[in-house]
Amino acid sequence: MEQFSGAGDKATLVKITVLRGNNLRGNKAESILNYVRAEFNGIFLGDSQKLDAAVDQGVDYNFTCSFECSDAAHTLDDMAHKPVILTVIEVLPKEKKQKEEKTAVIGQAIVDLLPLLHGQVSFSSTVLLHPTPGSPAEAASQEGSCKVGPSLNVTVYVPEPLLSGVQLSDSNLLKVTVETAYSVPEVWNPVSGSGPPSSYVAALQVPLTAEKEQVLMFSNGLLKLGGESEPMGRPRKWPLGPLLAPGAQFIPGVSIEGEPIEMEDGDLTSIEDRDFRNEAEANKKRVSWDTERRCFLDADGAACLSRRIAESRLWPVEVMRSPQVGATKGGKAGKDKGMYADSRSYIIIEIALEKSLVPKRSPEELAKRVMELIPPRAPLPCRPAGAERAVQEYQAQIASVADQVLEQYQQLFGPAFLPGVKPLDPTNQEQRKTKLLGELNYSGKYFAFKEQIKYSVVRIVREKMLRTEAFSDPEQLQAFLSQLYVFLVDEMHVALNKTLSVDAQETQPRPLVDCAQLIHFAKEAQLNGDYQLAAQYYQEVTESHWFDYGVLYMLTADYQKAEECFHYAVSMEQTHLPSLLMCGILAEMGGRLEEAETFFEGATCVDPANVVAWTLFALAQELLCPEGGLSSSYHLALARLQLLRAEYVSAESSLKEALNDSFQDPDVWALFGHIHHLTGEFGKAQECYERTLDFVTDATDTHPIYLRLGSIYLQKGEFQRAKTTYLRACKSSPSCLTWLGLGIACYRLGELTEAEDALTEANILNNENAEVWGYLSLVCLQTGRRLEAEQSYKYALKLNLQKEAVLREIKALQDRVGFGNPCF
Repeated sequence: MEQFSGAGDKATLVKITVLRGNNLRGNKAESILNYVRAEFNGIFLGDSQKLDAAVDQGVDYNFTCSFECSDAAHTLDDMAHKPVILTVIEVLPKEKKQKEEKTAVIGQAIVDLLPLLHGQVSFSSTVLLHPTPGSPAEAASQEGSCKVGPSLNVTVYVPEPLLSGVQLSDSNLLKVTVETAYSVPEVWNPVSGSGPPSSYVAALQVPLTAEKEQVLMFSNGLLKLGGESEPMGRPRKWPLGPLLAPGAQFIPGVSIEGEPIEMEDGDLTSIEDRDFRNEAEANKKRVSWDTERRCFLDADGAACLSRRIAESRLWPVEVMRSPQVGATKGGKAGKDKGMYADSRSYIIIEIALEKSLVPKRSPEELAKRVMELIPPRAPLPCRPAGAERAVQEYQAQIASVADQVLEQYQQLFGPAFLPGVKPLDPTNQEQRKTKLLGELNYSGKYFAFKEQIKYSVVRIVREKMLRTEAFSDPEQLQAFLSQLYVFLVDEMHVALNKTLSVDAQETQPRPLVDCAQLIHFAKEAQLNGDYQLAAQYYQEVTESHWFDYGVLYMLTADYQKAEECFHYAVSMEQTHLPSLLMCGILAEMGGRLEEAETFFEGATCVDPANVVAWTLFALAQELLCPEGGLSSSYHLALARLQLLRAEYVSAESSLKEALNDSFQDPDVWALFGHIHHLTGEFGKAQECYERTLDFVTDATDTHPIYLRLGSIYLQKGEFQRAKTTYLRACKSSPSCLTWLGLGIACYRLGELTEAEDALTEANILNNENAEVWGYLSLVCLQTGRRLEAEQSYKYALKLNLQKEAVLREIKALQDRVGFGNPCF
């Protein structure tokens, strides 16, 4: 083993001290002579002195060793995924004529250095000493005679943090766990078989820095036969070679837990794949790694990874099978004839980051940003509370109403009180009163006066009834009831004598004012300068009212007013989740994506478990480029919407914008093809569809592409190309129309047997397609089958075949062969 040496001036010394060993057992019954050996990253760090101790007693090693962490050797990435290995070795007694002493490994312990990458300068831990096979410690654990297993007390120390505060903040830790490859090809070696043994390796590449790529190799895959599912909660392994103690290969404190299929991102996650997945994961052959590789990413590496993800959503993974060294001696290794697609092989990989690549803004920052977009509504003016203040406001309202009634009276009848003028007789008084009430009702002022006074009365009742103690004095109770009675009677009489209203139809009590009316009254009062009345109305309007009002405007497609309502709701309550989401949606509809992202991210802070909020936030991020601005996904989504609205010119303009960011996106070219097809430019549509299908990655929905391209080929008489296209369609997404297209192409090529087979498949999927029956009739006429030709023709007519050219072709062929038409 190579002796460790330092690595440069910029290195930081990492010290490991083994303080004590506990509950050690050796080959001798009474004592054990032993020492500790330390290794890191394949380098020998040192041995402790040999100490003799009684069995099951502690051994004080006080052994310190060290290595230097630098960019040249023993890097931060090495420390992320490689532990310090401590091996306890027993020195056996010498036998007669034995020149050198013999040793035996008692066990191995693992020290994880990850705390140093989290900014700690020291930590202490007690690590289990995993026994080696055949050791006394293993025998004791199997017998159950040892209640507490052997362990080592260890401390780790660095003189200064390995990372500065900025480096710690900007760096990240990537964890890649390769679990199991399922449904592997049957030709792979069985667990015990006649073929040569093989090794199984999975590999993928990640950027650690802006300049350096790292290939992650997961070797030592274990091939297993089916028969049972992989257990959940199984431990994860270190990415190391075989250790002397099998238990030491597992990372302490982490395990592989089951994840529901619907929570996975990848292939074979639909409901249709469930049965296959259940069968594969229970009964089919698989290769298991269960290995976790941790990668330390500096700031440049994290930024590089972000760019890679933005540039391509695909992350290549290579799975290799190769004969083990020496396994093919005396013969040639056979070629692997398994191509994984036929077996539907799939591999489960978990990729996790300690910190998000896109830094999440703090709730405080988001709240500040939302506040900048929608300032909180200024609080209503503070007024003295209590019943006395309520009474004062009520009296002021009465005085205000009286002034307004007097003004209306003077407009109708002139000055009410003039010196020296005789009072009116009762008859004239009643006439004027009736006319005044009629005018107030007609102008709507009567209703406004009622509402104005009603809220003052309601407030008086609230204030006077909000008592925490019962009346102890009957006279106080009687005084309260009398006072309340007076106010209620006054409200009835002073509010312009409701019982004498001209509107005699109003015999039923009026329903409570809804949110739209409250908001309308508040705005009217505000416009009229009556801020006190406006404030009273606004007190009754909650953020939920504004939200409901906004929803009404959404239903009438008045998005500007809807957005105003949702902004009002957020101004009243900055954490009103439905309004935050609607503000984000309307901002996105207006093309203000950064603003929308702020609202959605703010919503995720209000309710971190809200699926809708997270979905909308993710969508907003997807529609934004990493460098800012609108992404190709946004332009593509906009083009789809414009296409649905038949806005072909706008859709084409949006697609050109999408091409600027992603020239190799098959969905963009597919949508170009759909636009040209819908506008009758079939030549251009053909070019776009062919370009779409030439990409390595398929478009999101290839079905309409195959159908329309095949139809273009049929119209141009290119029947062989039509046949090839429809064959691909039948393989990827079979339907009645794909089989019909294939049947037509084969019929035009004179391949009648293939045509009939395809048309039969189409008929199975939909036996009410008139064109299918029409072409079946043509095939039967060509092959001399009278009865079937006539039956197919009758079905085609019954289902109202609309293709005149096909009908003419059928009748011409019937005339030529002399059968097939019931009229003959």
